[in-house]
Amino acid sequence: MKPATLEFVRQRFGSYYHQGHLAVPPALQQREWGFIFFDAHPAVRMRRHLGFTDREECLSYVRSMVPAHAYYSTAHYTNPGAATMGEKGWSGADLIFDIDADHLFTDLKGITYDLMLARAKDETEKLLSMLTEELGFSRRTITLVFSGGRGYHVHVRDNRVLAWGSGERREVVDYVCGTGIEPQYLLSAGHGGGWQKRFVSAMEEYAASLMEGGEAAARKKLCSLEGVGKTYADRFLSALMAADTDFRRGEVPQAVLASPAMRALLSHDGGEVFTLLKAKGAAVDEPVSTDIKRLIRMPTSLHGGSGLRVVEIPLKEFSAFDPLIDAVVFGDRTIKVDAAFNLTVPMLGNTYDLKKGANTVPEALAVYLCCRGIGEIGGGA
Repeated sequence: MKPATLEFVRQRFGSYYHQGHLAVPPALQQREWGFIFFDAHPAVRMRRHLGFTDREECLSYVRSMVPAHAYYSTAHYTNPGAATMGEKGWSGADLIFDIDADHLFTDLKGITYDLMLARAKDETEKLLSMLTEELGFSRRTITLVFSGGRGYHVHVRDNRVLAWGSGERREVVDYVCGTGIEPQYLLSAGHGGGWQKRFVSAMEEYAASLMEGGEAAARKKLCSLEGVGKTYADRFLSALMAADTDFRRGEVPQAVLASPAMRALLSHDGGEVFTLLKAKGAAVDEPVSTDIKRLIRMPTSLHGGSGLRVVEIPLKEFSAFDPLIDAVVFGDRTIKVDAAFNLTVPMLGNTYDLKKGANTVPEALAVYLCCRGIGEIGGGA
């Protein structure tokens, strides 16, 4: 950032921290804190190993220092302000899930911000359903947070998982992601929900996709699979076309499961049904959940890479939550900004088409552009 841009953003963050409502997490005294500042020296990426005795001390620090990013530990410590991890005295950790657009797209180039956020929301809804309907976590123990950036954090504060190590947390992550899943065994214990239901759904989707071009095209496609000739293709196709009733009962016919075609379709190396099935899992950032000493963003703080607020969202309100409206804290007074290139940005219910160079935009958008590093404050700000 240029000096004028840095000062503009820091002033706006300072105004928010002095005037806005700020919240602190449960068990505040047991949390380690870390902060990144706007003018931090590159060699000092984060100032951490901090602890606060009460809410007022914590909020006074945030308001006086005006950080670009504010984090606290998911772990609980007996001495969170100790200078080394070994001295902190780990006593447990919340179970955390992070869903971020970085992990949802193989290439973010050309993907608009609102599309990133919509995809992250879909994945988060899948995760919440798994946690509550399949893994038995009470909705009362779950806190949902918009990260202020490109995704969501899900906190599970349940005493039963507090002392879990990385291994136990890995098992939960493997389940929600479908890691290590062997589809051919999913129906061996009878029919039910969870991944069994997802497998049946994947088979239905594949059958519909296969038949889109007609029976001849479907046969040709099946014959192209490794180890599948015309005889096996015809048998598999006939069984699949007759499977509608079985699918509605939550079943996959044995004639389908036993086919050589099924082995190819369930290959972990690009098998179409296996790919469809894996996509039904929740795409969480696996290292975050297994890390028992992780730092996570402070709800009600601002994200220094977007200028948006980190928002705690009641689960019942998630479907209606729009981060480009509900996480925006700055107003609509006009600011002159020099955009680095032509771009289109959705915000506050509007879509802004900006040209490279000078533009006049609402303050909320100006803060976003400056924080993203794609705009600088122009004259007259």
